Amino acid sequence: MEIEKSARLLYLYQDFIKGAGIQKKAAADRFGVNERSLQRDIEDLRCFFANQTPPGEIIYDARQKVYRLIERDTAHLSNSEVLAVCKILLESRSMRRDEMIPILDKLVGCCVPAEQRRAVVDLLANEKHLYIEPHHGKRLLDGLWELGEAIQKHLVTEITYEKLKGGETVLRTIEPVGLMFSEYYFYLVAFIRNIDKDTEFENPDDLFPTIYRVDRIRSFRVTDEHFQVPYLERFQEGEFRKRVQFMYGGKLQKIRFKYTGPSIEAVLDRLPTAEIEKQTEDGWIVRAEVFGKGIDMWLRSQGEYVQIQREGSHTNE
Repeated sequence: MEIEKSARLLYLYQDFIKGAGIQKKAAADRFGVNERSLQRDIEDLRCFFANQTPPGEIIYDARQKVYRLIERDTAHLSNSEVLAVCKILLESRSMRRDEMIPILDKLVGCCVPAEQRRAVVDLLANEKHLYIEPHHGKRLLDGLWELGEAIQKHLVTEITYEKLKGGETVLRTIEPVGLMFSEYYFYLVAFIRNIDKDTEFENPDDLFPTIYRVDRIRSFRVTDEHFQVPYLERFQEGEFRKRVQFMYGGKLQKIRFKYTGPSIEAVLDRLPTAEIEKQTEDGWIVRAEVFGKGIDMWLRSQGEYVQIQREGSHTNE
């Protein structure tokens, strides 16, 4: 029995939204109409989707011999973008399984059509199954959001923190200014209030913020007290990130080293402030400005280097 046009359009609309492919002859037989009528239905829906926000486009998939709906909105992730983000998240090993897997599943749910969604699921299945959680085993997402709000609203925060060295627990009153991620861990960047720099800091003249690993924060309380951040003195995570390596404490320093490995690109990508001074017969002479002592260990693993200047400081707890 022929189904009325309005009902056909609703059925076809639902199929397109679900990511299904519409085979014209099969759909015409399903609704009891000829293929010409079904084609007019598709054209009506093509005009409808093109005028939506975000706009959609009905295309003909010649390989599968079906019509599909695809989105043309650049604000949404494409299938390849979803796959790339999921791969990066899995490699980061930054969260517990019960926090990581739901995020991946929600991202994969953005993929259309259904066939491509299944392809992404298959590409991620083995890594999801073998996913190894970070050893700290702490839930992070709720805490990250609360700390992010404290940063955005400039609220003084009190934390109980287990230090990296010796496992000593300390109480700190801080002015949080940034959240960062590096090699498996999230970090809170903050200025400490009411601390004796002469006894606690390697360099009492340190003007830079302190780095705290978020999973080592045993507890925290965001207060109602606001702290002032003059615009010209505001903390800039992007600039700080260029110069801090491995989240180690130490001075702001200018270094010059010789790299003799196979890929200078690996060095330049690892050190955003690095500049090639000159190329030699057996390598490259590179200059960079970085925070912390972690860079020394990394450079030793990559090739010889010569340190020429150390100035300023930075603190890591």
